[in-house]
Amino acid sequence: MKLSEIKENSIIAFDALKANKLRSILASLGVVIGISTVILMGWILSGLQAALDETFQVIGVDVIYIDKWDWTGGKNWKEVRYRKNITLEQVNELRNKLETAELTFPSSTIWMRNIKFENEVFNGINITGTSYEHGLTPTGETLLGRYFTPYEQSINSNVVVIGYKVYETMFKDKYPINQTIKINGIKFNIVGVIKKQGTLWLDFIDNQVFIPIGTFLKLYGNNNRNISIGIKAGSESKLDLVREEARGLMRLVRNLKPYDEDDFSINETKAFERQTQQLKLYVWGIGLALTVLSFIVGIIGIMNIMFVSVTERTKEIGIRKALGAKKSSILFQFIFESSLLSFVGAIVSLIICSVLVYLVSLFIVNQMPNLAFLKPYLPFNLLIIASLVSIFVGILAGLIPAIKASNLNPVDALRFE
Repeated sequence: MKLSEIKENSIIAFDALKANKLRSILASLGVVIGISTVILMGWILSGLQAALDETFQVIGVDVIYIDKWDWTGGKNWKEVRYRKNITLEQVNELRNKLETAELTFPSSTIWMRNIKFENEVFNGINITGTSYEHGLTPTGETLLGRYFTPYEQSINSNVVVIGYKVYETMFKDKYPINQTIKINGIKFNIVGVIKKQGTLWLDFIDNQVFIPIGTFLKLYGNNNRNISIGIKAGSESKLDLVREEARGLMRLVRNLKPYDEDDFSINETKAFERQTQQLKLYVWGIGLALTVLSFIVGIIGIMNIMFVSVTERTKEIGIRKALGAKKSSILFQFIFESSLLSFVGAIVSLIICSVLVYLVSLFIVNQMPNLAFLKPYLPFNLLIIASLVSIFVGILAGLIPAIKASNLNPVDALRFE
């Protein structure tokens, strides 16, 4: 097909759409709904993925946690709760035998406790006992001050490193370092503040304080106390090696026989990644089902409009064929027209969705920091996908009417009333 023919057919298609504006708008409505569903679903999922990646960076992609509990809930809870606690002695034995890891650290948490500063009581703060090695991991990086030292840990000193949210809530405009707070009625000296690290998946991480593990056990007791073991591999490439060595040594420390199942869990970011992948598949599945339904409505709408258009312009088609227009030229004209209808629907969708995501970001995200992963703009790849899908839908919708138009007999078409 010559360039002049393409240009002429395009002009005819534009004129046909302009002549029937309301009909064109109604025909594009199904496409608008379908494309909007795809765009908004992709926008939300891309934001969730960004939040998830941020969470992995906070936890550490090269860090695993050996615990009595399975953090992802993949194990039978009734079985897991009857496992024996991991003791501090077992933690130390594992640390002494583990050779491939960069560092290890114990941690144990008391949830939702009160902390007193001056005459004010602050509720719902998590108290974590750990070792100074925790300060060498991503979750232990300090914004102000420092982490507690090996010496302070060895003498069970009453020092504390506070999370960012605790710092913001308690001190506001005050400088927190060397201030005194009371935990469980005991005075603690603040030596550091952890950087802000809370994400959508780990919003609680900023609402905790860290004290030496020995001090923690003196404060809250060692009986029936489970200790989690954090192990930093040093790099993601070493993670498999470290995981397998840690599993073997932990089985040895726990006196498990070769045929016994592990009575502990190894938690890591990959486990959360697998779960979120499943979640995303469910979301995509539901979203695609809604999108397909919308597109079916859109295709039927555009197809009906194109059949009407073919019927209304039968005499015009006959005249063009009598003047020498080829079948391919007629076919292209109607396919281009249906594609244009669909593409206009996509443009309308992009405008509506762009305004919507901006307003959501402006009025909702600013009031709810946990939704900060929702950006005030649409990812560029979504715009490309939406455009290509709309053109494909238009071609699909216009194909049968275009074939009918191109196969019309010129004599019959000229006599059509």
